Amino acid sequence: MTVTMPAGVQVARDLVGPAIEEAVNRLSADVRIVAAYHLGLADADGRPTRSGSGKALRPALALLSARAAGSKPEAAVPAAAAVELVHNFSLLHDDIMDGDTERRHRPTAWTVFGIGGAILAGDALLVLAEDLLLERPPYGIWAARCLSAAVQRLIAGQGADLAFERRDDVQVADCLDMAGDKTAALMACACSIGAVHVGAPATLAMGLAAFGANAGLAFQMTDDLLGIWGAPEVTGKPVGSDVRARKKSMPIVTALASGTEAGSALAALLARPGELTEDEVARAASLVEAAGGKERTEAIADSALASAFESLEQAEMPDDVRAEFAAIAEFITARTW
Repeated sequence: MTVTMPAGVQVARDLVGPAIEEAVNRLSADVRIVAAYHLGLADADGRPTRSGSGKALRPALALLSARAAGSKPEAAVPAAAAVELVHNFSLLHDDIMDGDTERRHRPTAWTVFGIGGAILAGDALLVLAEDLLLERPPYGIWAARCLSAAVQRLIAGQGADLAFERRDDVQVADCLDMAGDKTAALMACACSIGAVHVGAPATLAMGLAAFGANAGLAFQMTDDLLGIWGAPEVTGKPVGSDVRARKKSMPIVTALASGTEAGSALAALLARPGELTEDEVARAASLVEAAGGKERTEAIADSALASAFESLEQAEMPDDVRAEFAAIAEFITARTW
């Protein structure tokens, strides 16, 4: 299945990309080279590459939220840049915590510049994001508070995700709480921060945040599904990567808690010491599906997406903006097996 990138994403890249580059240039030289490399603005030697910094979905959502409030997208560029900088702060740190060695088809920053350098670059992007908002009172201050609250939840979610690795009693409710913090909170912020930044009514900002929270949860559930059954050319990872890593994602946790024979067999398989063979990874994926893990996760994703669309319909905004929000939600929850 081919999924088309929403049109608003290219607009976000054109408007927000220069603002991000200008902001990164404020950083000290040693930190700037790491941040620029991670963002795709430069190679490991600091030479400009212009390879881009990802899909720009969150900036696109931030610009849309300003348009929902009746403002031009340019008015929300600082807010959009701030959200993207925070997203990349989290990616820099996540790569270290997860031991990932490749991102966007390049070696991750910590493998090139060391763990310390990558941590500092992530910290710098977080502070830079807040600066961009605090420099634009009065509404930038409220936008900064919105972003800070999202970051606090993101950190809590990441902490829970790490704790799952040491736990044998993770339940479905735990996974939902973790996803709500780690993924959905920043998505909710992205969908509302542009409106906050231009001084929109609180009712609109809250409606957009509700849309983003539900879309973010659906996105995480979709990501969990792709982590087991996703096509490598789409995910950039081998089939069954989450099974191989014994990650306690929603399909796996649901299967383990199912009380079925397949769930018990899965628990025994994952408890074996050593790396799983390719045959064992394939068998584990089949057991997850047989125990209902795939079906349950799909149902959660579908329910969350339906709630997102309901919030979107209830919020007052131009029809073309509503359609673009919906298109992005559909894009980030598309399933490619």
